[in-house]
Amino acid sequence: MMTIKKCNLENASELQRISVETFTETFKEHNSPEHLNAYLEKAYNLEALKQELANPSSHFFFVYWEQEIAGYLKVNMDKAQTEAMGSGSLEVERIYVKQHYQKHGLGKALLNKAFEIALDEKKQAIWLGVWEDNTNAIAFYQKKGFVQTGSHSFFMGDDEQVDLIMTKTL
Repeated sequence: MMTIKKCNLENASELQRISVETFTETFKEHNSPEHLNAYLEKAYNLEALKQELANPSSHFFFVYWEQEIAGYLKVNMDKAQTEAMGSGSLEVERIYVKQHYQKHGLGKALLNKAFEIALDEKKQAIWLGVWEDNTNAIAFYQKKGFVQTGSHSFFMGDDEQVDLIMTKTL
C-alpha cells in the first residue's frame, strides 16, 4: 500500500538519508565519486535541508510503500523556485524513488501530488529540470504532458552538466 505524507523539520534526518540514497542510486554510474560527493555534501547536508524544510514556499513529501519511505518530492513556489519563473508557476525541484520501489507507480503518484498542489495554489504552469541524458525520466515527463522549454546548467561538484527545463501548462 502506498501513502504520501508531508515532511517537516522533525523529518530532516530521514529526508537526508533518502535524498543521499536516491541521488546516489540515480547518478553514481555517470559521475566521478569526487563530483558526486561534493554535490551530496553541498545539497544534502543536514543544515541545508533544515533551511529548505523551514521555507514556507517549499514543500517536501515522503512516499511510503508498505510503511517504508520509498521516495520523496520537493516542490517550490514563488521566490523558492530555482529559476525565476514567476508566481504563476510551481517547480518540481526533486522527485526521486528508490530503485527497489520503482515500477509501482510511486513516481506518478508524487507527480500527481505536485499537480494537485499547483492546482490548489492556482498556478498556471508546473516545471522541472531533468538531466539531458536521463532519457527514462524525459520520456516519463513527456508522457505526462511536459515539453522542453529551455535548459540550464547544473553543477555536479565542479562538473557542469545540462538540465532540460520541461514545462506543462495547467
